[in-house]
Amino acid sequence: MSILVENLSKTFGKFQALDHINLEIKAECLVALVGGSGSGKSTLLRIIAGLDLPDQGRIWLAGRNATSLSVQEREIGFVFQNYALFKHMTVYENIAFGLSIRDLTATTIANRVKQLLQLIQLEEFASRYPSQLSGGQRQRVALARALAIEPKVLLLDEPFGALDSKVRKGLRTWLRRLHEQVPVTTVFVTHDQQEAMEVASEIVVLDRGHVQQMGPPNDIYHHFYSPNARRGR
Repeated sequence: MSILVENLSKTFGKFQALDHINLEIKAECLVALVGGSGSGKSTLLRIIAGLDLPDQGRIWLAGRNATSLSVQEREIGFVFQNYALFKHMTVYENIAFGLSIRDLTATTIANRVKQLLQLIQLEEFASRYPSQLSGGQRQRVALARALAIEPKVLLLDEPFGALDSKVRKGLRTWLRRLHEQVPVTTVFVTHDQQEAMEVASEIVVLDRGHVQQMGPPNDIYHHFYSPNARRGR
């Protein structure tokens, strides 16, 4: 599913979080939204998800005006930084939750959960509870739960922000491989430039509610972060 952001603006009181944003994300891309605190990246992600409404502008999903659609109608999976797993549910039950409220047979649900446990390499942890998992394992369960409903778009808000550097590095590689296996349109927010460079196929640089640059990692690096770019400033 492609995403088109058209003339999007959002204010919180006197703070202009987004200022007439225009942006197009192609289907099956893995895109990073990069910027400092207050740049508008998380606000943009939440508006795409339908968790917040814009003051102005529209969101188009696969050519359909989705601005007034609910989260469920948008067919979007959202992964929060704090994982938001159900503490009283096992890994299996967490992944199955979104499927259990649909009109699906028990066999269909079991097969889907089994596939996802294999995908995230946690088959032997199916009966454990979130408190019995490491931070990296909980994040993988959160991703599997979001993927269980087969969303058309996957949105990740600082997915590795609460993890230590060693775990973050391993999960970066894992997320990239996961996207190659399940090429759903994916947008993730990060303040970590290195993370964006290693994981994303496209990077969007936001600053004070504006899109400063969008392109492949190499182009963004040479424009913003290379020694030559810094000398030219």
